[in-house]
Amino acid sequence: MDPGARSRKLNGQEPNGGSAAVSDTAQDYLREIYNLQAENERVSTTALARRMGVSPPSASAMVKKLAALGLAEHALYRGVRLSEAGERIALEVLRHHRLLELYLAQTLEIGIDEVHSEADRLEHALSEELESLIDEALGRPTHDPHGHPIPSVRLKIERPKTKPITALEPGEEAKVQTVPDGDGELLGYLVSISLVPGQIVTLVHAAPFHGPLTVRVNGRETAISVELAGQVRVAA
Repeated sequence: MDPGARSRKLNGQEPNGGSAAVSDTAQDYLREIYNLQAENERVSTTALARRMGVSPPSASAMVKKLAALGLAEHALYRGVRLSEAGERIALEVLRHHRLLELYLAQTLEIGIDEVHSEADRLEHALSEELESLIDEALGRPTHDPHGHPIPSVRLKIERPKTKPITALEPGEEAKVQTVPDGDGELLGYLVSISLVPGQIVTLVHAAPFHGPLTVRVNGRETAISVELAGQVRVAA
């Protein structure tokens, strides 16, 4: 796809043949719907509201706007799903966001616990020309600093097979592939215990009745909650 055409779609000039603009907030919703779709085929407005940090009525109102623009499909009690046009915009925003995260981490040496919020501020202003320059400067990367795949210039995305730490057996080790990227405080904690992409983690012990898991990274043992262990994914 020609960069100019991708830019026009991202800016909402041609979402469904009309000229209504897609706001930055709407783009953020599309991105998060896409991320949630990776976990479930249909996304509930409650889950979307939680991810966006808004009330369910606010999320529902935005979903209706996206549906009116032809960017999403929404059915009562069945949740929301992106249309083809909505998915293209979501993937473009994701590409901008994850390239910026990697650029900030590698070039400016900003911690991976800080790059997400910075990329949030910059992703909507990134031109296709600058995107291309960043992509080239980084050597056409395939993953961001949190291990998530970066959509290609043709907006294709490849997801490696992973599983949560909770799927490991005691004594089993695996390489960390992805960590959650939206909570800077949580990421700061993961960095402090070296539980980040590329590290080898060993499940030492899993307490019964959904108790904490003891993991070993870099020779250090740490107890983490089942909830956190479920968010950190390792190579399958």
